[in-house]
Amino acid sequence: MDTLPPEQVVLVCQNRGCRRAGADRVFAACHKHLPVGIQLVGSTCLGQCGNGPTVLVLPDQVWYCRVHPDEIPTVVEKHLLGGHPIAAMQCKAT
Repeated sequence: MDTLPPEQVVLVCQNRGCRRAGADRVFAACHKHLPVGIQLVGSTCLGQCGNGPTVLVLPDQVWYCRVHPDEIPTVVEKHLLGGHPIAAMQCKAT
């Protein structure tokens, strides 16, 4: 029996610190560039205060910090579609 790959979900923190750092623009860029089938969620605090805007990709558990809207197409191409997380953008979960 074939099984479907796990659903990809992109969480973009929309809490105060991340919003002050431009998380609303990151969310808008994700909305524009994410392919059909990848869920986009505006989340509450992801616990990376001071590193925002923060993006968490599930089920991969890959955290991206200080994300700029212009970086979203690269995240989509390399990570979400290509399966290669971008090490230079990653941060550790706290």
